[in-house]
Formats: sequence, structure tokens, C-alpha cells
Amino acid sequence: MPSYIRSRAAERKRRHRHSIMQAMDKRTAAAAPSRSTARTWLALAGWLALAFATAAIGGVASVQAPQFYAQLAQPSWSPPPGVFGPVWTLLYALMAVAAWLVWRAPASALRSRALTLFCVQLALNGLWSWLFFAWHLGAGALADIALLWLAVAATLAGFWRIRPLAGALLLPYLAWISFAAALNFTLWRMNPQLLG
Repeated sequence: MPSYIRSRAAERKRRHRHSIMQAMDKRTAAAAPSRSTARTWLALAGWLALAFATAAIGGVASVQAPQFYAQLAQPSWSPPPGVFGPVWTLLYALMAVAAWLVWRAPASALRSRALTLFCVQLALNGLWSWLFFAWHLGAGALADIALLWLAVAATLAGFWRIRPLAGALLLPYLAWISFAAALNFTLWRMNPQLLG
């Protein structure tokens, strides 16, 4: 077989191998984003589950909350009981999205600290309902909400440094906790017999 025919055949084989390799690379590249996308959405579901698990833990303590809340002397600026559920649902969703946005940022010590603070504030959040509604400890609930406020402010600052949008998503939460702290204090002072 003449050498020019052999070189043509070798060139065809090389091109064929090259096209196979390119096709495999394209398939691998196409599959990677779908795995990455699936992992990203799974992570969002995880952060939502964590936030709403905290809500559920607080909800267990709040089973008798409507009856107990109705017994309390209320300030004129106290919202009706039906406002709390929708507000907290929105706030838990915003918290989860904020944590997810930070989780998506490149790994760093700052990200780890911010997400740890996020988990600490969730624990304090869940504890408040037990202190106030289940155990009727007005002063304990007030101390908890003061620590919660500090933890949320620190989390917000940490999130803001990583992803400003994530920090901004926590602003309504911090505002609501500020209002809730004032309400907690007022209810405790107005109801010493029920919130001893």
C-alpha cells in the first residue's frame, strides 16, 4: 500500500477519534450543569427544610398560643393573632433563601462563620416560642429575643459581606424581631401574673 494512502487512512482515524472525543466532552459538559443544578436546587430545599423545621419546633410549643395570647392584657399596637402565621412563613422563606445564596458562594472561613451564625439564630428563634408560650417565662423570652436580635444582626452583616442580596433578605426579619422584642417586653410588664 502506497504511503500516501496509509497517511490518508491514518488521518481519517485521527479525525474520527478526535470527533468521538469532542462528542464525549460535549456530553460530559452538558451533564455537569444538570448535576450542579440538581445539587443547587436540592440545597435550597435543604435550607428551606431547616428553616421550616425551626418553625415546626416553635409551632409545637405554640399549640395553645391563641388561647394563652387571648388571656394577656395587650397594648393598643399589638397585632391580631392572625398576622403572626403569614409573617413568620414569609420570614422563614426569606431566611432560607438568604442562607442558600451564601451557601452558593465559594467556600471560605467567612462563609462558614456566617452560616454557623445563621444556625445559632435559628436555635434561638425556636427556643423563644418555648420560653414564651409553653413555659410562660416572659423575662426568659425577653433575654432570648435580645440574644436572637444580636445573632440576626451578626448574621445579616456576615451575609451582606458575602452576598449583599442575602443580607438584604434578612432586613425584614431583623425589623420584625425588633418589633417582637418591644411587644415581648410590653406583654411581660403588663402581665406579671401570667408571664412571671
